[in-house]
Amino acid sequence: MDKVKSELERVNREIEEPDFWNNLEYAQNKMREKKSMEATLNSIFSLEKGIKDIEELIEITEMEEAEGRSEEDLRETASEIENLFKDFKTDLENLRLKTLLTGKYDKQSAILSIHAGTGGVDAMDWASMLFRMYMRWCDGKGYSVKVTDFQDDTEAGIKSATIMVEGENAYGYLKNEKGVHRLVRISPFNSQGKRQTSFAMVEVIPKLSEDINVEIDSEDLRIDTYRSSGAGGQHVNKTDSAIRITHLPTGIVVTCQNERSQIQNKETAMGILKAKLLERAEKEHKDNIKELKGDLGMNTWGSQIRSYVFQPYTMVKDHRTGAETANVSQVMDGDIDYFINEKLKKKD
Repeated sequence: MDKVKSELERVNREIEEPDFWNNLEYAQNKMREKKSMEATLNSIFSLEKGIKDIEELIEITEMEEAEGRSEEDLRETASEIENLFKDFKTDLENLRLKTLLTGKYDKQSAILSIHAGTGGVDAMDWASMLFRMYMRWCDGKGYSVKVTDFQDDTEAGIKSATIMVEGENAYGYLKNEKGVHRLVRISPFNSQGKRQTSFAMVEVIPKLSEDINVEIDSEDLRIDTYRSSGAGGQHVNKTDSAIRITHLPTGIVVTCQNERSQIQNKETAMGILKAKLLERAEKEHKDNIKELKGDLGMNTWGSQIRSYVFQPYTMVKDHRTGAETANVSQVMDGDIDYFINEKLKKKD
């Protein structure tokens, strides 16, 4: 707590400098940093008050017990104390988990992409189910979401989709969702009612702030424009402004079709490409983007992280932590905090 207070005082001194707002991007980052630290302090103050309230209620109850208060009244108060303590433990655990987000980009917003694997319509349907799951999770967390790409020109489901999840710590929470997600169920698209295994891959990268500069040689890019071909609905603007950018040395491809203009689509796509290249460079310990060669994307299909079983029994299991639950419907409705938190705690 003393460390947070000290850091907050330092930021407040910077904000009071007369030239603070000369660099708007820098100033906005500092204001976000200030807001985050104030939220942490408020959480600590709230926990301190909560434990004091519980202690005082226990003392009052013990006094009333000594004065001969009825057993029924005492049981009712004891139940209230237990509920307060459960809430306290939940708040404490949430704050503790937040302290585990110490990665370089953990506080950043996130860019999450879902790609259907092999398995035809079943795989594309599974990708759309995951898309809904993550949208529900974001809504529950209060994060704002912008769909930048949505390829749904299929019989059912989606080929791929990309969303920007805006909000503090979005990347820190979602980064461990990257990998292959496996579904086992009776296929609704199989007339013989056979069990089908489907795969989808989730990619998560941090959304870079504008003060992080990634230099890309324009000669290394191929930029194509095309008309959005998906059924789209609320997700796609069906114009000729869709953009596909290919980074030739690595083979990384980024598409964007949901902005209002070709220029905006290009800017968004470039932002995603820069984030992907920076992540790739750091993973390969390269200091220069120009040193990156070859497409390693397909290797990620070997990293299966979680299985979702609908039949013959119900279970969702994370293969990295062993965390599992039988409540599949709750998970598919976006309740994935249990898995996210268990993976974060494994850091300890």
